[in-house]
Amino acid sequence: MAKPPKPLTYEEHLDEVTTQITEIYTIEDDEAIRMVMAAQEAEYFSGHDDDPSICTLERAGVDARWVFDHYGRKRQKQH
Repeated sequence: MAKPPKPLTYEEHLDEVTTQITEIYTIEDDEAIRMVMAAQEAEYFSGHDDDPSICTLERAGVDARWVFDHYGRKRQKQH
């Protein structure tokens, strides 16, 4: 049986979420960073910091979609 992949560090996870936002939604890095920072400020990622085992590539994809849905579209509607 294969070992589960080693979790990312908290910082690596945030970087991966940012990268996936730029790749999935084809937006600029600075905008993706702004969204991730807003989610972090709202404590969305606090559970990730408390339990680093959830910081995986698969979870980064889930988090990227959640962050974009909650911080990307809201921002775009304001313009």
